[in-house]
Amino acid sequence: MNTLLSRPYTGKADLRSMIALTQALRASGQMIYPIAADLYEELAETDVQVTARLWEDEGGRLVGFAYVNRYQNLVDAFVVEKFTPAIESELIDWVVSAARRRNQEIGQSLTLAASALESDLSRLAFLERSGFEYQVESSILMSRSLNLPIPDPQLPLGFIIRPMGGEAEIDAYVALHRAAFGTEIMTVEYRRTIISAPDYIPELDLVAVAPDGNLAAFCVCQIFPDDSPRAGGLKEGWTDPLGTHPAYQRLGLATALLLTGMRLLKARGMDTAILGTSSINLAMQHTARSVGYQDASNTLWYSRSVD
Repeated sequence: MNTLLSRPYTGKADLRSMIALTQALRASGQMIYPIAADLYEELAETDVQVTARLWEDEGGRLVGFAYVNRYQNLVDAFVVEKFTPAIESELIDWVVSAARRRNQEIGQSLTLAASALESDLSRLAFLERSGFEYQVESSILMSRSLNLPIPDPQLPLGFIIRPMGGEAEIDAYVALHRAAFGTEIMTVEYRRTIISAPDYIPELDLVAVAPDGNLAAFCVCQIFPDDSPRAGGLKEGWTDPLGTHPAYQRLGLATALLLTGMRLLKARGMDTAILGTSSINLAMQHTARSVGYQDASNTLWYSRSVD
């Protein structure tokens, strides 16, 4: 009999087990998000921890988990063979309830979002039978071979590109991020979690600095060891997220940051640079394509009301 027991998230030991599960599932060919860095960053937040639930078999082995991240997105991973329709329903009921409680706490009516690669037919079917509805906007993954020539970055007179200044520059970085994206989703606490993550590489966390010393743009380049199964043996590095303060847009800073990031990734032995952007962010797509990025995959988004 396939009997699974579920329980709340209890701390770092669970985090390690969740990372190990996602790595094992990816190694077996399952298309699994999130990676270790996502889990580390998201489960550092108490508001996310309280939404997390783990499912274990009779031997106490973790076979699945789910939580609602800070963006009100469903994050889950599970051994498909272990999750019967009844357990799937239990998972969905849990995250819907967790999202509803969060809405009540913050006084909003946010929907619960979920995503799947358009090629992952099994997950698409899971979302549809779980009451999620297809959304038009999608997330495009773009890639660029680092074995091709990388042009020299060109910066406006007086601007420089350098690594972000660590703890001392967190406040300035958060202000830049909020201005670039027009949201307050980035906080000092969340940025501090990012720079303390095990796979964080300070030298790849880039900022463009204006002649007056103000931070004008940023590009967080990253290398994640557990990306490799998805990469098909290639060594990939991210040039994402990328953003520019409105006061410094259309100066070529994003292009210069991408080229600088690509060169740094190549120097660390990477074969390919990748980034993600929205299907409606035509400006980012144009900038990426101008330096050789091409569409690699498409992630579809779904949503479900929880109120």
